[in-house]
Amino acid sequence: MKWFIGALLLLLAALILESGLLAYAMYVLLALLVLSRFLAHSWIGHLSAKRHCKQTTAEVGETVGVEVNVANTGGLPVPWVLLEDVLPAKALVENRSRLRVKKRRFKIAMMKAHGEIALSYEIEFLMRGYYQVGPLVLETGDLFGLHRRYRVGSAPHFVLVYPRVVPLEGFELASRRPIGEVLLTHRLFEDPTRIAGVRNYEAGDPLNRVHWRASARTGQLHSKIYEPSTIAGATLVLDFHEAGYDTNREPQRSELAVTATVSLAHGLYQLGQQVGLVTNGRDAADRIRLEGWASDFRTRKEAQQSVSMREHSERLQPIVVETRRGIEQFQRIRETLARVELTDGLTVPQLLEETSSRLPRDATVVAILGAVSAETALALGSLRRRGFAVTAILVVFEGEALDHALIRLLAEGIEVRQLRNEAELPGLCQRQLLR
Repeated sequence: MKWFIGALLLLLAALILESGLLAYAMYVLLALLVLSRFLAHSWIGHLSAKRHCKQTTAEVGETVGVEVNVANTGGLPVPWVLLEDVLPAKALVENRSRLRVKKRRFKIAMMKAHGEIALSYEIEFLMRGYYQVGPLVLETGDLFGLHRRYRVGSAPHFVLVYPRVVPLEGFELASRRPIGEVLLTHRLFEDPTRIAGVRNYEAGDPLNRVHWRASARTGQLHSKIYEPSTIAGATLVLDFHEAGYDTNREPQRSELAVTATVSLAHGLYQLGQQVGLVTNGRDAADRIRLEGWASDFRTRKEAQQSVSMREHSERLQPIVVETRRGIEQFQRIRETLARVELTDGLTVPQLLEETSSRLPRDATVVAILGAVSAETALALGSLRRRGFAVTAILVVFEGEALDHALIRLLAEGIEVRQLRNEAELPGLCQRQLLR
């Protein structure tokens, strides 16, 4: 626009001064401006992109191939076009790199009329997470650099990278109510593998309930009495409030907390026990911007910012996966943990106050903590006094922070375990920390 204003002012001055040569030059410049603007709009408007990426899930360390095909549907050749596939900026920062790009994700090329070019590269995922791949940012313009146009093409693709699962050695997490079978006094179902005694036969008892040895010994039919029992399992409470995780030790510390949580869930699933998840973290899917990415922009930075995932979310609702059994339950927890991110939303006391009514009392509450304030210890102690079995796992606590955490938790009668690194994770359930 400033070029048009400048040319019009010079043309007006030339007409006032009756300078024919200057006026002629301004006419040529205005014609060039109009033509270049028209061509830039035409070129960018006839470019279309299509993405090819088959994988929607991946494991840590896995490499995924991405290919984007750009076609020129117009009848005019495009002298130059710059292609760049957008990736999350934070995931590429060196000191907290979550992915590595193999080959270049940008390209400059000339396109023939009705021609097509391809941009291909590979992404190696180094950490779990929910990653947005693309969309593609297109840039083109006239040969004089007077007009440039930017456009976003090809819908973004999302890849869910699962957290690593570390096999555990043993699962005793609460001395008063261990993970395993516990006897319940009021239970609708009975365990046919656990015989508590015998009684006189009653009409309607099935034949498989008859205790034949007792019947033969007494001469009267007797039936077996079974113990009511159930599988205790655990509800995993993951503290993912950003105040509990020092930025100087991130993302290693928070990733260790997620790895511990998913490993505990996997161990419980293998034992056939119920498992659930409660966390105050943020779901990465909440940050996705689904609308407004296919637009025309004035600057490249504006185009990149418009199509990126939101950096912040005002979500205050906790993430809850109800405590149940089965492979589908574990897979649901694993997917949730793959997307969870640090947030400044609910604290642990607020989280427990919000979700305590939904916690099953026959399951151990295992709190994976990044920080232990006095309020957090009181909230866990309140759960214990209400009949819950509570265990706390401290993730990378050292020095005074460890001493203060132990004093607060042990004063509330909470069993404490410490996790300093991933190498200690297999034996986590076998070590109780007392001081």
